[in-house]
Amino acid sequence: MEGMSDTLSRKIPELVSQLADKLLRNKLIISTAESCTGGWISQSLTAVAGSSKWFDSGFVTYSNAAKQRLLNVPESIFSTDGVGAVSKEAVIAMADGAINNSSANVSVAVSGVAGPDGGTLDKPVGIVWIAWQWQDKNMAKCFRFSGDREAVRLATVIAALEGVLALLD
Repeated sequence: MEGMSDTLSRKIPELVSQLADKLLRNKLIISTAESCTGGWISQSLTAVAGSSKWFDSGFVTYSNAAKQRLLNVPESIFSTDGVGAVSKEAVIAMADGAINNSSANVSVAVSGVAGPDGGTLDKPVGIVWIAWQWQDKNMAKCFRFSGDREAVRLATVIAALEGVLALLD
């Protein structure tokens, strides 16, 4: 597994480089809203010198309260009869909140169950929702990643970056 993780990790700088070029070329600014990745997407983006030209902010909102407070995710999503933090509705609201609470015009949001605990029958370990937003384009997709906690988080970062690139095409 370690070899696979190393190979995937090397993919991140390539994706960030492509994304940086695309954001600069189109005069766009990105912001992130992260839960299960704990800021890994933002760290990957800001690892590039000059990223301040196209990166505005990263919201690490691990708790539901932080999602509500910092990203304006409706409380009803987390209520007893709500869909919960790991849902299409939550990540769409997070992506919207990342744009509305920053100077960005592009966003990516992630929420999932990285494990090793916390999974349920409905939302098993490895399930991750990702949303991307730009102008009137809003996409969300559910993924089921395998492996340990780091593998799930790494796969999430890669899928998030690939999704932003696809959104901007």
